[in-house]
Amino acid sequence: MKLATIRRVCGSLREYTARPGSRFSSLSRGCLPVGVTNNPLIIRTASAAARSGTNPKLTGNFGKGSKEDVWSDYDNSVWEVVQSIKEALVTLQKKNPEVRPLLAILQAGEDDSMLEINGKMAGQIGFDVAQICLAKECSEDEIVEELLKLNDDPKVHGVYLHLPPASLTSRVLNTLKPEKDVDGITDLNVGRLVRGDLSKGFVPPVAGAVLDLLGKHDIPLEGKTVLLVGGEGPLRLAMQCQIERSGMAVLRSHWNSKNLQTQMMQADAVVLLGVGNMDVPPTWVRPGAAIIRCEPTEQHDDRAAGLSSRSGLGYLTAAYRAQNVVRSCSQWLQEQQYRPWNLRSLRLQTLTPVPSDIEISRAQTPKPVNQLAEEIGLLPEELEAYGSSKAKVRLSLLDRLHSQPDGKYVLVAGITPTPLGEGKSTVTIGLVQAISAHLKLNSFACLRQPSQGPTFGVKGGAAGGGYAQVIPMEEFNLHLTGDIHAITAANNLVAAAIDARMLHEATQSDKALFNRLVPSVNGVRRFSPIQISRLRRLGINKTDPASLTPQEVGTFVRLDIDPSKITWQRVVDTNDRFLRKITVGQASTEKGQIRETGFDIAVASEIMAILALADSLKDMKNRLARMVVGTSRSGQPVTAEDLGVSGALAVLMKDAIKPTLMQTLEGTPVFVHAGPFANIAHGNSSVLADKLALKLVGRDGFVVTEAGFGADIGMEKFFNIKCRGSGLRPSVVVLVATVRALKMHGGGPNVSAGAPLPREYIEENLSLVAGGCRSNLRKQIQIAHLFGVPVVVALNAFQTDTQAEIDLVCEMAKECGASAAVSCQHWAQGGRGCLELAQAVNEAARRPTNFQFLYDIEMPIVEKIRTIAQKVYGADDIELSPEANGKIAYYNQQGYGSLPICMAKTHLSLSHMPDKKGVPTGFVLPIRDVRASIGAGFIYPLVGTMSTMPGLPTRPCFYDIDLDPITEEITGLF
Repeated sequence: MKLATIRRVCGSLREYTARPGSRFSSLSRGCLPVGVTNNPLIIRTASAAARSGTNPKLTGNFGKGSKEDVWSDYDNSVWEVVQSIKEALVTLQKKNPEVRPLLAILQAGEDDSMLEINGKMAGQIGFDVAQICLAKECSEDEIVEELLKLNDDPKVHGVYLHLPPASLTSRVLNTLKPEKDVDGITDLNVGRLVRGDLSKGFVPPVAGAVLDLLGKHDIPLEGKTVLLVGGEGPLRLAMQCQIERSGMAVLRSHWNSKNLQTQMMQADAVVLLGVGNMDVPPTWVRPGAAIIRCEPTEQHDDRAAGLSSRSGLGYLTAAYRAQNVVRSCSQWLQEQQYRPWNLRSLRLQTLTPVPSDIEISRAQTPKPVNQLAEEIGLLPEELEAYGSSKAKVRLSLLDRLHSQPDGKYVLVAGITPTPLGEGKSTVTIGLVQAISAHLKLNSFACLRQPSQGPTFGVKGGAAGGGYAQVIPMEEFNLHLTGDIHAITAANNLVAAAIDARMLHEATQSDKALFNRLVPSVNGVRRFSPIQISRLRRLGINKTDPASLTPQEVGTFVRLDIDPSKITWQRVVDTNDRFLRKITVGQASTEKGQIRETGFDIAVASEIMAILALADSLKDMKNRLARMVVGTSRSGQPVTAEDLGVSGALAVLMKDAIKPTLMQTLEGTPVFVHAGPFANIAHGNSSVLADKLALKLVGRDGFVVTEAGFGADIGMEKFFNIKCRGSGLRPSVVVLVATVRALKMHGGGPNVSAGAPLPREYIEENLSLVAGGCRSNLRKQIQIAHLFGVPVVVALNAFQTDTQAEIDLVCEMAKECGASAAVSCQHWAQGGRGCLELAQAVNEAARRPTNFQFLYDIEMPIVEKIRTIAQKVYGADDIELSPEANGKIAYYNQQGYGSLPICMAKTHLSLSHMPDKKGVPTGFVLPIRDVRASIGAGFIYPLVGTMSTMPGLPTRPCFYDIDLDPITEEITGLF
């Protein structure tokens, strides 16, 4: 196969090789392929002669000599434009030394005239030029296809369409991005020119050159008449607009006009458009008049004299095109900078009584997601729309805004909840609505994606509630952008790989395994990259399959997984209790490879935790490779990379790693990303969503993120796991409490989901409220203070709360150490009902913090567990089962001892006993087992019995969820 040589147009040459038809857009900046003659698409640089050749008018002789020099006006114009471009480029590259402007010439056929003249100009100024040659008889579709590639290439700053007039169709012209249209011929740029708005558009280079020469003519321009002869389309219109804007009158004529001679004699200047080989008799032009020929090929005719009828505009036009390219590059760089927000809030029309959540959601019309993205400073290329109301945001945003200061980081946590939940999500949404729509400060909410298990089981949705919701709530609660489905597919691919590998190892010899794992293709065996990585880990530094010894072959092909020590289970995003323990391999085709295993709910997968903690695609890929799925019979950990599946997992997860952009009822932006449970995982939305949002809101903005369940669980893991890994530090904690939860902790009767509330919870009872404040509320505030972060208590008010109860909570919260405590009415009033909380958070965030972790990461595993148990839960000590002790010893032996701790315990009590409310004391925390999520990066002790697969209640929520087949409206979500 013939190879193309790729060179740089200007500066030092660097050579590479590429396959025929390869595009420069996929190569290093400034490196351009030379033509491939056997391919209809040719991408080339200027010829060697053009690069090495010189033209005295371009190498420093501009403007030298007397005024009688026939080239002086022309040369001075070129020289002045080139010098101004050089100065602009020097200024641009001082701040952005890695940037080099690039002009792409898209043409039909292989004529090098445009490349040579623009290439010489590029050499003088210091930018790059590329030539893309399509077939001479190329179709409109082929041109459009190439333009779309050039549009999407960030290295290309300008595109010149050197095509026959018949090929410059409306579709072609309007496919080209206006910001790359350096010849000013798209409808949008022509319209801007006609309107006089050149802040973003470009003046056609030919028009600029003509105006330049007219300005250097001996006669004043004001009030003079210019005749435009020939030409049509955007160039003629642009020329007319520019000349008229300069104070001259414009007449138009055609070559076949009977009055052409008379019109020429009356004109002070004549501009010939598209003249070809036609000539103008000298007697047709009155003495002193200027004649300017706009040659279609822009060739510089060395036989021409001054501003005679043979003067071409080639180099001057190329100079003005170069000026537009540098300007386009400068505008592109400006667009890459942080953009101040222009957020339009959506108006809320609150009703009393408050309608159902889905009715409220459906009554509000969300902004189109591309409009929301533009309002918060996202670029169009950073958005991947999923319908009209949600979109993925690309991680390239972090590179673009890497120097942008972060905003303020706010965590919403809660006291120990009742089984009904206390409304952290609604507080989070109400708070950002108040900050953005009412305080007029930038804010972003970062929420977890809900699992469909609870949605169809007991919870019914997790988009907030009342007038503090993420919309559309149906899309938020159901599928979203498919991240959980991607996790399910990736997780189950690992499970399938484990069982398949065990089957094949049990039924094949080493040689047969090796021949299938490293198959012969066209008579040659080669290791895949992931297999070479395994060889390196085994200490086998060989790359030739034939060079392995029989012992090395056996070591390589045998994972020898111990079936009793497989830690990886399959997952499904449904509450299905009958999958908690299953038997697999019962078909005769599995040859007796029967074993017990089970299913977890999808959000309990380690891959979900990895998604939430990864800070880049590369980091996620590495974490996926490190996942330990079991242990070999010799006691060695077996990883996803050992199975050869980690690359495939990254492919399945490549879109899931991008956060999903949505909005609240009041138009405030929301990132929805990841959804690990807080009782069996770390319970926080993704690091990447938080980092993206912190850059977007700016220094004075707020990012509000939520930690699952009580502060003793979600908040502790947020600090010790998420903040430790991300490097982010919170400014303030918002601690959510409810009167009903405080009454429960103060000694009230049990609360059960689906059962009516006892009367103690719907009637005023100050004694129970005070008991809850003195116990659980005080303890949770103290836990936050362990990390050196100020606390604002948000009392999520219910209709049954009395004013006396509300006042008591706010008063006692301050006595317990809160910086502020306010009542929130966001459920009934939206952001307006959270305004006081927003003001309190804004005030608290200005105060200095003394953030610290609860434990040193290098402490022994046992001591880290004990520290959490004693300082956070209030236990006297911990008690390790023999199994837990054995696991800890194994993890220390494998080098996992320096990982943080992720306690898996009930969320209904500070202790391991769900029925113990308030602040239990005098208990020893039992650790029945200790497991490791090496890819996610934490050790998780199991406290008591923790199920990773919920079950359905007697009457699940799905009884009420339905679809109208006519309107396609969903009912029953709340």
